Amino acid sequence: MPLVNLKKLIVKANRENYAVGAFNFTNMETLQAIISAAEELKSPVIIQTSEGAINYMGLNYVSAMAVAAAKSAKVPVALHLDHGGSVDMAKDCIKAGYTSIMIDGSSLKLEENIDITKKVVNIAKKTKVSVEAELGKLGVISDLISTADSSMFLTEPKEAKQFVKDTKVDALAIAIGTAHGPFKKDPKIAHDRIEEIKELIKMPLVMHGASGVPDKDIKEAIERGINKININTEIRQVFSKAIKDKFAGKPDTYKIRAYLEPGRSAVEELVKDKIELFGSVGKG
Repeated sequence: MPLVNLKKLIVKANRENYAVGAFNFTNMETLQAIISAAEELKSPVIIQTSEGAINYMGLNYVSAMAVAAAKSAKVPVALHLDHGGSVDMAKDCIKAGYTSIMIDGSSLKLEENIDITKKVVNIAKKTKVSVEAELGKLGVISDLISTADSSMFLTEPKEAKQFVKDTKVDALAIAIGTAHGPFKKDPKIAHDRIEEIKELIKMPLVMHGASGVPDKDIKEAIERGINKININTEIRQVFSKAIKDKFAGKPDTYKIRAYLEPGRSAVEELVKDKIELFGSVGKG
C-alpha cells in the first residue's frame, strides 16, 4: 500500500492506549528488517531517517526505498523525518515523498520554537503531511541537532499546552528524562510529567531516546500517554554486534551479503521485541 500519514497511525494509538514504534534505518538491510518484523506481527510501523542518514544515503535513494517497502508491505507504513533542523530540510523531505516531518526547535527559545514549527506546519498542511515537534531538551542529541548543553530539561506542561495551541502540531515529543545514545545507567523517567502533559493537551505524545530504557518504564510511559516511541541506538548496536560476533576472527569471505545478513536478522528480532512491548501487535 502507499505510504500513509503518521497522524493516521498515532491518533488510533492515542485512542486505544498503545504506542507505534518509529525505527531509524540507515541502509536497505535495516529497512527490510523493520518492515519484515512489522508484517509478521501485523503492526503499523514508522520508518524514519535523521538528517545524517539522509546525507549518507541520499534523499532520492531514501524515498525510493521507502516507497518500494511500503508498496509491498501488508501493514501501514509512514515515512518520517527524525529531528529535522530547518524549514528547508522539511521542504526537501516533503517534496521527496515523506508523509511526516519532525521539526526540532527544542534548542531555541519557546517563541522561536513556536515560530519555526508554525512555518513547517503551514507548509505541511498543503500536502497533508503530519508534523511532530519537540519541547524541552534531551541530554544528548545525535547527528546534526545539538542542544545548548548536556543537561536534561523536562518539558513544562503549561508551555506544552501553549505550544500545541499556537502551532497545531499532530504530535509532541517531550523531555521526560531520556537521552539520545547509550545510557551509562538506567534513566529516571518522569512518568508523572507524562500524565500531567497528557491531561492538558490530550494528543499523541512521543518518547525520544528510548533505546536502553527498561521495559517496565516503557510500559508505564505508554500507560501514562506515550503513543510514538523512537528506536535508533539499539538498532545500530545489534546490527554491529551481530556482524562482529559472526566474524570474530578473520573474515573468510568477500561476499558483502554475508556480512550484512546477520545484522539484518538481529534488527528484525529487536524490532519484533519492541513492537510486542509497545502493544501494537495486530493493530495494522
